[in-house]
Amino acid sequence: MSTAASPLSSGTSAAPTGNLEITVSRSELLRELTAAQSVVERKTTIPILSNFLFEADEDRLTITATDLDQSLRTSCAAKVKKPGACTIPARKLYDYIKLLPDGEISIKLMDNHWVQIRAGRSNTKMVGMARANFPQVAEFPTTGSIKIAVPALRSMIAKTIFSISSEESRYTLNGALLVLKAESMAMVATDGHRLAHIERLGENLAGVSGEKKTLIPRKALGELSSLLANSNAATEEEDYVEFADDDTTLFFRIGGRVLTSRKLTGQFPNYEAVLPRDNNKFVIVRSEDLMGALQRVAQFADERSGAVKIRLEQNELRISSSSTDSGESEDIIETPYNYDPLVVGFNSQYLIDFLKAIGNTGEVRLEFKDAQSAGQMRPEDSNEDQKYRYILMPMRI
Repeated sequence: MSTAASPLSSGTSAAPTGNLEITVSRSELLRELTAAQSVVERKTTIPILSNFLFEADEDRLTITATDLDQSLRTSCAAKVKKPGACTIPARKLYDYIKLLPDGEISIKLMDNHWVQIRAGRSNTKMVGMARANFPQVAEFPTTGSIKIAVPALRSMIAKTIFSISSEESRYTLNGALLVLKAESMAMVATDGHRLAHIERLGENLAGVSGEKKTLIPRKALGELSSLLANSNAATEEEDYVEFADDDTTLFFRIGGRVLTSRKLTGQFPNYEAVLPRDNNKFVIVRSEDLMGALQRVAQFADERSGAVKIRLEQNELRISSSSTDSGESEDIIETPYNYDPLVVGFNSQYLIDFLKAIGNTGEVRLEFKDAQSAGQMRPEDSNEDQKYRYILMPMRI
């Protein structure tokens, strides 16, 4: 294959030839690049942020990616002939390494920040940039970290992330609030129209005294979620996430990977004030039945509002919608209900989001006060250690 043209010599003092020279397994390198590449900013006005930072020392290659708001540092084993550092265009490297066959890859820094990559009969030179331009990434604090079980954190994120506001102007709603206590932890997210709140009791969080509240940005939660999904818990330390923070930064360590995120500033709203206290009418339905009915009826809801009407009458729940464009639809679910009739409107997508989060199994309890007050949904199961509820503002229909 043809290689890139040789680097032109420039007037600047080039890094010494031969600085950073390593051999690394293609499968191990690809695994770490896959983890890190989602942090790299695709469209950036700062070119260096499109690059990975490679640092080789002793028998490790450390890879760092950052978009200034968050960063991921990860590493893999490498045979280090010459320790050193270089930066390589992230997307191009990732796409190229994916196309190489399994085996050893050698990476070598050349003059003018060019990087040579050899694998079998393939020989490629990529245009890198000066290591000095790469932003400094904060180090994980040496003290004060808290261990959180991976399954617990993964579940809490999945049950709240969809309720985070995507409106940039509502700055303090662009994240979820993590509340840690010595024996419990909770996560809550809201966009002003709905609120998801999950609390896990019976936890044992060493190093937490009183109550520690931390606002975690949506982007960091998404990144954390995919890191946790790929955590294979092969080692003891991957059963836990180590969480720490300082004045400006949040740190999450999962096995050998460290995710950092800039903190969201500002005050999360007093969510406890909006949790319904006297929703005394309720109905219990199978999640699967409710999901099916909602998905069918939502096809005919107004496209902009997604509004469906829920009508509760003697032993039945009716879900209906209509729009001038597409027509109208109604589904009936038979279920015990012995309170006054009630008609209330909700955004169908918000209801579906919750059912997806609980896995669309078992039964769900819908609790109401009247047509003007917030409704509450929760799984109807006997899990005493986990309390999950979802509060929805009604719509005028």
